[in-house]
Amino acid sequence: MKNFIFISPNFPANYWKFCRELKNNGFNVLGVGDCPYDNLSLELKRSLNEYYKVSSLENYDEVFRAVAFFTFKYGKIDYLESNNEYWLERDAVLRTEFNIQSGFTAKDIKRIKYKSEMKKYYKKAGVKVARHRLVKTLKGCTDFIKQVGYPVVVKPDNGVGATATYKICNEESLKAFLKTKPKGYVMEEYIDGLVNSYDAIVNSKGEPIFETGLVETGSLMDTVNNSEDSLYYYLNKPLDDVAKLGRKVLKAFNVKNRFVHFEFFRLSSDQYVGKKGEVVALEVNMRPAGGISPDMMNYANSTDVYKIWADMIAYDSTLVPVGERYYCAFAGRRDGKIYAYSEQDIVDRFRANLKSVERVPEALSGCMGNTCFIANFKTLEEMQGFFDEVVK
Repeated sequence: MKNFIFISPNFPANYWKFCRELKNNGFNVLGVGDCPYDNLSLELKRSLNEYYKVSSLENYDEVFRAVAFFTFKYGKIDYLESNNEYWLERDAVLRTEFNIQSGFTAKDIKRIKYKSEMKKYYKKAGVKVARHRLVKTLKGCTDFIKQVGYPVVVKPDNGVGATATYKICNEESLKAFLKTKPKGYVMEEYIDGLVNSYDAIVNSKGEPIFETGLVETGSLMDTVNNSEDSLYYYLNKPLDDVAKLGRKVLKAFNVKNRFVHFEFFRLSSDQYVGKKGEVVALEVNMRPAGGISPDMMNYANSTDVYKIWADMIAYDSTLVPVGERYYCAFAGRRDGKIYAYSEQDIVDRFRANLKSVERVPEALSGCMGNTCFIANFKTLEEMQGFFDEVVK
């Protein structure tokens, strides 16, 4: 029986489903987390063979001892994953320390986590990228801006999502930003476009055994910085040009045995980097799209990505079918805003389409809002009507 250590299996809350499917496929599923055992959901408890509580997942020594304990008790660890962007670097270091060969190791961190390094591999795949420069001095920044013009975007070179990402439109804003003494930031030319993603579950040969993708209706950076409503939707299959580039990026990064979420910009206008409608690189994420997204993939494709992922781990393939296809819409509202329609009004109006209405965890609310409505539609027109009503 193979051993799988799942780091932080309780967050996001839906990740217990990955554990359930692993256990159903015959794995010893061993959880490591900082949530007290009694506070774990019943579904997660049933999905784990054993759980090791640490006082903090930020404490590397504690997590190391947890993995060492499981190694001593169960023998060789075959897989170690969190499927969580925040812990990807930790996962890689632990694999290196315990000689776990089934995923990225410490030597891979730069190319999969640092935005400046990712660009090299996007280029290798033949995907256009925004011009960039590491933020070091005012002169270096102004020289770069002379080349690309305002606005520019600054973001952590090693960051998660759109957190701490800002658009700078003039010299005054630039100087104010530099006064914060930012370390590890990258500056990029501003791209006028909307995110299209390539999401895939990839086997040990680097072949996708499941593919889908999302489309954002507005800028994620603006959603976070301006506390705007969050609107996006999952397609029932990736757009053809995005899928073509996504598969090339898989090869460039030599991705194997992973669930991935690659982000691209579809240009909204002609720009230096390309023509309107063209697809250019944003960033790679070597894990599933965050929060409720795996469930949205299921709704859009009438399938089970948790089972497909666990089958990839166990069998390197899957027999899970894709069924009836939909557009799966996510609409996230903000606390403190006054909307034309109450939550109950929306439930009554779209009862036949709604899949769930729930509170967004605080850690994800910056980019996803505080209350989300998820619904399936057969046409884009129906879905747009839903978006209009939810945020009116």
